[in-house]
Amino acid sequence: MARRWRLAVICVACGVAVSGLELARGRTGTAVAMLVFFLVMALVASPLIFPGATAAPDGAPVVYWRPGCPFCLRLRAQLGADGARLTWVDIWQDPAGAAVVRGITGGDETVPTVVIGGEGFVNPDPRWLRERLRTA
Repeated sequence: MARRWRLAVICVACGVAVSGLELARGRTGTAVAMLVFFLVMALVASPLIFPGATAAPDGAPVVYWRPGCPFCLRLRAQLGADGARLTWVDIWQDPAGAAVVRGITGGDETVPTVVIGGEGFVNPDPRWLRERLRTA
């Protein structure tokens, strides 16, 4: 559980430290701006922006991801509302999901890995995935 939140906690800690230094220098506006920036980065790095995993119906598209992965974040952001149609499985929370990814990628845990119709795709282009979702 702690590993999922590590990057977000580091962002918050950095934001507090940088903001404290700026406040000590008398730069209140900069301190607030830096704190807001680091808090937004913490939110982006956290697992909060990904839908929770639910049991996927047979054949439903599944995205295997992990917190802190910039490619997972890019995929989630570019899919927008279409991303809610997918089942998102955090491989750090789901050992079976991690095993699926290792089986598809040849032994490593490269994410995002998308499974559609029983076929796995490693780090697919978000536009391609959106088109596949619309035709499915």
